[in-house]
Amino acid sequence: MSRVVETRRVDGGVRRRLRGAFRWRWDRGDWRGSADLTGWWRDGELLGELGPALAGLYDEEPTVVLGPVSRGSLVGALTAASLGVGFVEVRKNGGPANDSDRWVLRTTGPDYRDRHVVFGFRRGLVNAGDRVLMVDDWADTGATARVVRQLTDDCGAQWIGAAVIVDGLMDPRLRHDLPVRALLDVRTL
Repeated sequence: MSRVVETRRVDGGVRRRLRGAFRWRWDRGDWRGSADLTGWWRDGELLGELGPALAGLYDEEPTVVLGPVSRGSLVGALTAASLGVGFVEVRKNGGPANDSDRWVLRTTGPDYRDRHVVFGFRRGLVNAGDRVLMVDDWADTGATARVVRQLTDDCGAQWIGAAVIVDGLMDPRLRHDLPVRALLDVRTL
């Protein structure tokens, strides 16, 4: 039980170190800039603290963590390991490897690049009665979290919410509706 209590704490040191290791990268003609998260992955101590910090954003106990490809798989697996539960990779624009695989698939609304993306996983990996926490690096439009929530509903599982490193949500209602909780607000980067 002490392991769960430890994961419920999110101290300011993790947030401070995330901000310190983050960089915006700009190029000629690039009015928006791009987020460089590579400093987060390079710092082994910070990497070890990310899973427990993300797990600590919610009081509910998940039975499984879902993480969208690609960086959601990285931080999702870290979070699942810190909670002692399983992890399911939510694949992007993929599908059954063969005809006998049964998958749940959903298409997002427009994402941050105005694309519609198909997400899914093998049906047997999430079951009715599971309590699902989605983990990702960044929330911008909320499209990924919305579609993963729909996939969770399709399986008869209970959605807890989305834990992300950075909240850059353009629609503030999504913080409550999904709900989304984050370690950092994009305005602090």
